[in-house]
Amino acid sequence: MKTKISDFVIEFLLDKQINKVFGYIGGAVAHIYHSIAKNDNIEIINCIHEQGAAFAAEGYSRITGKSGVTFATSGPGATNLITAIGSCYFDSVPTLFITGQVNTYEYKYDKPVRQIGFQETDIVSIVKPIVKYAVMIDKVENIRYELEKAYYISQHGRKGPVLVDIPMDVQRSEADIKSLKSFFDSEEYQQLNAQNEYSIDEVVSLLNASKRPIVLVGGGVRISDAQTELLNFLQKYHLPVVYSLMGKDAISEEYQYNMGLIGSYGNRYGNLALANSDLILVLGSRLDTRQTGTNLETFAREAKIIQVDIDKNELGSKIKVDLEICLDVKEFIEKLDIQSLKIDTKEWRKHINMYKNRFSSTVGIDNQEKIPNIVVSKIAHYLKDEIICVDVGQHQMWTAQSLDTKENQRVLFSGGMGAMGFALPCSIGACIASNKRTIVIAGDGGIQMNIQELEVIKRRNLPIKIFVLNNKNLGMVRQFQELYFDKKYLGTIDDYSVPNLVNIAKAYEIDSRVITDVGSLDVELENIFSTNRPELINIELPVQMTTVEPKLIVNKPIEDMHPFLDKKDLHSLMIVKPMEE
Repeated sequence: MKTKISDFVIEFLLDKQINKVFGYIGGAVAHIYHSIAKNDNIEIINCIHEQGAAFAAEGYSRITGKSGVTFATSGPGATNLITAIGSCYFDSVPTLFITGQVNTYEYKYDKPVRQIGFQETDIVSIVKPIVKYAVMIDKVENIRYELEKAYYISQHGRKGPVLVDIPMDVQRSEADIKSLKSFFDSEEYQQLNAQNEYSIDEVVSLLNASKRPIVLVGGGVRISDAQTELLNFLQKYHLPVVYSLMGKDAISEEYQYNMGLIGSYGNRYGNLALANSDLILVLGSRLDTRQTGTNLETFAREAKIIQVDIDKNELGSKIKVDLEICLDVKEFIEKLDIQSLKIDTKEWRKHINMYKNRFSSTVGIDNQEKIPNIVVSKIAHYLKDEIICVDVGQHQMWTAQSLDTKENQRVLFSGGMGAMGFALPCSIGACIASNKRTIVIAGDGGIQMNIQELEVIKRRNLPIKIFVLNNKNLGMVRQFQELYFDKKYLGTIDDYSVPNLVNIAKAYEIDSRVITDVGSLDVELENIFSTNRPELINIELPVQMTTVEPKLIVNKPIEDMHPFLDKKDLHSLMIVKPMEE
């Protein structure tokens, strides 16, 4: 029995329990849109821009664990996906991007011309550096094999994006799908499914010998769905934990020995704990310079480092580690948890609790309140099990430092790509995936980059609350300009402006309000969270020249953050030998 190829694509997705997809229509995907329209079991969320659709699919994937799917037309439709594809690649988010292509008889292949078909673009070659796999299926007989392969690769090993480009004449063709070759019968599949070898004994030995162990949690814990196993393991041995930006929602702030964010903008108490440890168990984190600082010789200088990652290429690639384990984090914790561990952390926990009691994420070392951090902390107080989607800028760091997560709460960041404009469309996918109220925390810069997706929120009446922390400048880069570029504010304050965001939201027929008095925030938040109506809340920060503090300065060890502690005071806090100037 023959099936139209565009119909098969939809049936394939339904077979993977994917019944929500995202996209923007165009001529080269008209056949696929028609196949969706005919099938009552699948729904497409049509966004206003292909980048918005792609970020929405990323949010859907992060919440469900399924491969989020985006459809886009050829040419500009396909190239508009690129930023979100990169985001999924760097943050290991399984996604399937399906683009339409011109008819094969209009495609230039190796001809020395720039273009033959209208909107013809070689999207496969363009995206290859930022996908796990990309292919143009220009023969009908390859459709089953390549779709099966692409989806499998998106979910296998270190997860990530794949792209399948399907010409229009292939989409409208028919084939007996069952008679076509399957990827799962191939030698290629057998090779991809090979198991890694590992030994757990040395891990046990190092942990048992440790007096000041700490667990560093990265995004790999969430990707491997190991949150429950991690919490049980930590509680069993009373182990302190810190996290990278992408590891924030892998462990709740309610865990007693959670020492917070580490790295360039980490909590001071978290960096002090990491710096004074004698063993770091790194779970699913790359240990890039945002975590270690630029002076690798000073990072956790008395600590043994065990790094666990499913991607062997990441092991020891940024900093020298003592033991490399190439393994899925969940499987590793399960193997480790049944071992005979004898770890006494009582004195160590007492010491690091002193750090946490002394230093606050909402009050500086000058005893002055950090207003933006307080705003974030107050928002967190009113949240229950909502999903929080955070854009890129100073507000991202304030959120990472001061948003106290609760059990089962999700916080979605654009990590490796750091894409402004991520949060608003991501919240659409996350909200649709979870059927929960969803929160956006954005800055005045990032909110403008995909602001058109407000129309989707209105059209579908999605319960999304959008908080804009508005200081009327691009604060993160402006802070760099203050430190390193003679306070020349071109592009961050000069030749930059913010429109009336409340009026823009009203134009989309979305409720909106402005908050100019942070002192009234509790009353406002109680009212905001009394409904599930979509709403934009423009919080005008009282200080334009906002800063993220503490901050790690170039070449400083992670324990020595700006604003700087008195040297004698800092040295008194150290267990390991302090660094001399």
